[in-house]
Amino acid sequence: MDTICVRTRQRETLQDITPLVEEYLATHACTRGVLTLYSPHTTCAVTINEGCDPDVARDMMQTLGRLVPRQGDYRHAEGNSDAHVKTSLVGSSQQLLVEGGTLCLGTWQRVFLAEFDGPRARTLWVMWMGA
Repeated sequence: MDTICVRTRQRETLQDITPLVEEYLATHACTRGVLTLYSPHTTCAVTINEGCDPDVARDMMQTLGRLVPRQGDYRHAEGNSDAHVKTSLVGSSQQLLVEGGTLCLGTWQRVFLAEFDGPRARTLWVMWMGA
């Protein structure tokens, strides 16, 4: 298993990691198959969404903040319960199709690390399965 390291700079952010995933594909000669990205962290997630309009990421974070506020009736003592809930809602992994050494993403799609308890250094686990 390989890893991709990401450093986040804010408590909550959708950080575009598409270039890091593309770099992984290029350096590991991945041409056709499935790439799995998995976050072993309980307060950050991996998602795919629109990456051309930054307002989409802002809207997503605002909506998650409204649905799961930072302060609430939480019992977890670390003060980051909202981050745990948001991570479960978004999900800890994504599978990405690869063809011709290129990610098979829709026109507007990008791959994001969803940070909910940063800033931190995060490690994503990567598993390549060639066709």
